[in-house]
Amino acid sequence: MDHSRRTLLKASLLLPLAALMPLSLLSSFAWGQAASTSMQTLALAIHSEGGPHRLQVEVAETTAQRQRGLMERESMPEESGMLFRFETEQPAENAFWMYRTLIPLDIAYIDGQGRIVAINTMQPCESSTPRDCPSYPAGAAFYSALEVNAGYFAERGIKVGDCVSVPEIAGYCQPAD
Repeated sequence: MDHSRRTLLKASLLLPLAALMPLSLLSSFAWGQAASTSMQTLALAIHSEGGPHRLQVEVAETTAQRQRGLMERESMPEESGMLFRFETEQPAENAFWMYRTLIPLDIAYIDGQGRIVAINTMQPCESSTPRDCPSYPAGAAFYSALEVNAGYFAERGIKVGDCVSVPEIAGYCQPAD
């Protein structure tokens, strides 16, 4: 095979790959844009014996948003958090973890009636290997989970059985008697 024929053959083999490259770059860019799009922000209130506690929360509703969560954030304002919403009830053994999460967090698991069914405090995982990070199971079925700065619930006397209302989504719940 002469030099020019070999060059032509190589070029013809690489042409289909080159044609695919812009598409793959475009899809990578589109995925990156989707992952970085801002989440909806809502007001919510936690009703406890100490009165309503109001928060502004980002709402993680898609799988990508829930997977990203609060990863790589160095701080979060005191009266802020993230609400993770699921389309269906999640089983008690479902868990959250702190891989690539830099700040300690409290998490409240919330049932379909807006009641807190479990609370955990989660510490940042310093490992660069995801499997080495502990997970924090709910221990009870839940429809949503609320992450706030660690200590938030204890400092305000918020406990299991207290009620979370999100007026823009599901209306109001009443504190237990």
